[in-house]
Amino acid sequence: MYNDSGDNMGLFDKFKKILNVSNKEEKKDVELYDKGLEKTRKEFVSKLNLLTMKYNKIDESYFEELEEILIMADIGVNTVMKFIDRLKNRVKKENITSANDLKEIIVDEMFIIYVNENIIVNKINFSNDGPTVLLFVGVNGVGKTTTIGKLAYKLKNEGKKVLLIAGDTFRAGAIEQIVEWSNKVGVDVVYKEGADPASVVYDGLVKGKEENYDVILIDTAGRLQNKINLMNELDKINKVIGKFIPNAPHETLLVIDAVSGQNGINQAKSFKEITNITGIVLTKLDGTAKGGIVLAIKEETDIPVKYVGLGETKDDLRVFDIEKYIYGLFKEW
Repeated sequence: MYNDSGDNMGLFDKFKKILNVSNKEEKKDVELYDKGLEKTRKEFVSKLNLLTMKYNKIDESYFEELEEILIMADIGVNTVMKFIDRLKNRVKKENITSANDLKEIIVDEMFIIYVNENIIVNKINFSNDGPTVLLFVGVNGVGKTTTIGKLAYKLKNEGKKVLLIAGDTFRAGAIEQIVEWSNKVGVDVVYKEGADPASVVYDGLVKGKEENYDVILIDTAGRLQNKINLMNELDKINKVIGKFIPNAPHETLLVIDAVSGQNGINQAKSFKEITNITGIVLTKLDGTAKGGIVLAIKEETDIPVKYVGLGETKDDLRVFDIEKYIYGLFKEW
């Protein structure tokens, strides 16, 4: 999809194309990315503009200040170092001397560093045979149950029969919260207070299979403090799922709060050690001025971001789109 040849890719023309979409849902997507990344953009782009005005010619001081701006946007030190190296190579190779001429190259490299010559799959791996099982993991307080409710709403609107399973049986209020979401979006839920999570998951899978549900969304506890216990619990749940529905779970989605910044990346690394994470849901992206975390997560964990939360309503959870994300970051530059 993206060309890593170093040629000018006309990314600002791509922005114009994004702005001119006619599809109603696509337009809403663009608006949400625009609004959701406003805090990051204001902070980030204002600093980049000042940098461009300050330097007529590109030199080492320019790169040092650019590096600092990128790190402050939570793009991550390792990602930034790699990014700056790529930028320096292109400046040398393409004989770029003006900071203004470098603007489009910077945007270009943001695409490239995320894609990293891979085919990025941000779609859910739906099963062709029986219900699709999505397992959700993440520490407490990141918006995991809210994400499940929002995704249930999205899937229901796409015509799917959705079932929720309250696999977090320990946290006070967890069951009430998921039941509340099931009522709010009009989908069914299986729960049992104080029960073993794996047994609740089993009961839910039986219902899901017998009553021909299309998608089953499973909530889990988020106690990362004790990795061994959590690993054992997730292992048990995975075995129950796999035994009852072959090749399931079809996705294990890690929910991270964008506001947590670098701590969110550490969470991703920890959960990756515990279980097989297939995608990340980044919540509260609209609540941070450090939206660069999207790039850092992908670079440091090699797990794709599949959904982003861009507001507080039930329909603001959107499929992650790197073009719309970059547009949201740079549209005022």
